[in-house]
Amino acid sequence: MLTVSFRGAAQEVTGSCHVLEADGRRIALDCGLFQGDRKHDHEKNRTFEIDPKSLHAVVLSHAHIDHCGRLPMLVARGFEGPIYTTPATRDLCALLLADSAHIQQEDTQYLNKKLQRKGKPTVSPLYEEHDAHAALHAFHSVSQERWFWVTRRLRVRFHHAGHMLGSSSVELVYNPPDSDKPIRLCFTGDIGRPDMPILRDPKRLEPFDYVITESTYGNRTHPPTGDLKGELARIVAETSERGGKVIIPAFSVGRTQVIVYYLHQLMREGAIQPLPIYVDSPLAVNATEVFRLHPELYDREAKSFQQITGDILGCSSCTYVQSVDESKAINKYKKPAVIISASGMCEAGRIRHHLKNNIQDANNTILIVGFMAAHTLGRRIVEKQPKVNIFGKEYKLKARVEKLNGFSAHADREELRGLLKPHAAGCKGAFLVHGELDQMQGMRDMLRGDGYRDIYMPDRGETFELGHKGARQIDSGGD
Repeated sequence: MLTVSFRGAAQEVTGSCHVLEADGRRIALDCGLFQGDRKHDHEKNRTFEIDPKSLHAVVLSHAHIDHCGRLPMLVARGFEGPIYTTPATRDLCALLLADSAHIQQEDTQYLNKKLQRKGKPTVSPLYEEHDAHAALHAFHSVSQERWFWVTRRLRVRFHHAGHMLGSSSVELVYNPPDSDKPIRLCFTGDIGRPDMPILRDPKRLEPFDYVITESTYGNRTHPPTGDLKGELARIVAETSERGGKVIIPAFSVGRTQVIVYYLHQLMREGAIQPLPIYVDSPLAVNATEVFRLHPELYDREAKSFQQITGDILGCSSCTYVQSVDESKAINKYKKPAVIISASGMCEAGRIRHHLKNNIQDANNTILIVGFMAAHTLGRRIVEKQPKVNIFGKEYKLKARVEKLNGFSAHADREELRGLLKPHAAGCKGAFLVHGELDQMQGMRDMLRGDGYRDIYMPDRGETFELGHKGARQIDSGGD
C-alpha cells in the first residue's frame, strides 16, 4: 500500500512537508519551516506530528527555507536517514540553513529580553548553527535525471524545475508487491517560469497517476517578462542622468543574481553606461559563488554569455561586499551607482542602512523587484507613504519609487496549466498544495475544465491511500 499524508503547505504557502508510506517505510517530501504569523507558526514549527525517528528518508525538492528549514530539527530529534537532493540544492542549503539558524538565535535573544522583563520563562531557538551543520552530514547529492532507490520498491529521480538553482520536480515510481503495474507519482515542488534568465526552463512533467502540485499562483497571471531588462535599463539610465543611486532591495538567492546578470548584459550592450554595482549582502555573495559552481544549470543564453565574459555574475564594475566597513564605505560614494542589498522586504539586513542614507534624496531611485508583504517597510515604500520609520526614526520618502513586476520565480496559472494539462486523462488524483485557498480554488476549477476528475485540496493531517483505481481518504487528521 502507498499512502500520502499532508503535514505542511496544506491550504497555506509555507511549511512544505508531505509524508509517503511505502512497504512500512516513511519518506518525507520536503521538511520546511512555517513562515508567517510568528506566534502561530512558532508552535507549528516546534511540533513534529510524526516521530523523526520513524522516517526512513527525506527527498528534498529545493533549498528555500519553507521547504528545507526544519531539517536541522529533524536530525537533532533523532532522524538518522539520508536526505536526497541535487548537488546545487545541497550547496545552497549549507548557506541558507546556517543563515536561518543565525536569524532564529537573534530573534530568540530579542524575545527573551522582553520575556525576562515581564518575568516570564525564556525560550530556546528552534535550532542553532551547529544543528544546521550536523544536518548537512545527512545529505546525499543525486544529479537530475538519475534514478535512485529510496526503498526496494520505490525509485525516484529529479527533474529540472527552473524555480531556483538546483530546484527539482520529483518523479516517484512505486512497484506494489501484488501487481506488475507501477504507481507513478509526481511531486512538482515549486515550479519556475519559462524564458527567465540564467536557469533553464522547467522540464516537462513525466506521465503520472497522481500529482502533488504547488498552487502559489494557481489563479493569477503574471505580467509579461518581455521587457524587464529594457525597463531596468531605463530606470538606471534616468537615475544616473540625475546623478543619483538606484537602491534595490532583493532576496539574496535568485533575485540578486538575475539583476546582476541583466546589468552586466546592459553594460556590455551599451544600453547603460558603466557604473559601480555593489552587492551588499554576505549571503548573496556566498550564494553567487554557488551559482558559479553550477554552470551546468544555466540556459543556452547564459552559457553563451559565460563563454564571452568568463563570468556572467561579475564584471569590472561589480563589487561583492562582505565586511561591515566595506558596506559603510559605500555611503561615502557620491556618484551614480547601483546598490543591491538584502533583505527583500526591507525588514532586516544592510538594506535598511542604505535606505536610511538615500531615501531623502530626490535624485535617487528605490527599485522594487519583488512582492512586499503587508506591514513591512518595503510595503510602505511601495505605497509611497510620505514618511517611513527606519531604526526608530522617521525619514521623508523623497526618492523616486519604481516597481518592476515579472521577476516572480513561481509559475502562474497558465504556466502551470501548460505543464499539467497534457496529463489530465491519465491522472487518478491531483492534490493541490502550497497555495492560499483562493488560488487553490481557481486552479481546481481550471484543472476540472482541462479534464482532471478527482482534485483534492487536503488540509493538514489528511491521509490518502493511492491505488490503481484511485485515491481513498483513510485519515482526516492527526498521525
